[in-house]
Parts: sequence; C-alpha cells; structure tokens
Amino acid sequence: MNEVKLNIEGMTCGHCQMTVANALKKISGVKEVEVNLETNSAKILFKPGKTNDEKLIKAVEAAGYKAAVA
Repeated sequence: MNEVKLNIEGMTCGHCQMTVANALKKISGVKEVEVNLETNSAKILFKPGKTNDEKLIKAVEAAGYKAAVA
C-alpha cells in the first residue's frame, strides 16, 4: 500500500469534506481516506498499480476543489 497526503483548496464546511472523501473513495484501489477540514488536507491509502497521485488529484478537481501533493 502507498500513502499520499494532498492539500485541498476550497473546502469550507463539513459537506465539502464529505464531497472530497466520497470522490476519493470511488476510485478503484483506494483503501482508506481521511479528509481533514481544519488542515485542508486528505490522507489516502491506496494500492499501487490500481491508481496514482494524478488520478486522485483529478477526482478531487472533478468534485470542484483544487488539490496538490503535500
């Protein structure tokens, strides 16, 4: 398993936090997602070969937020 931390821009409430978490959980290979509204970040545990940082960032951006590897 690989772990990556993403900085997330644009989250302002619990609904935003849930939206980002749900977008990440839908990606094949993602095993665990922890989104923190206070630090505007997400920690993702995923299976290499199934997904990568770029796909995770694209999922967050598709949900309406900006993301970058921390």
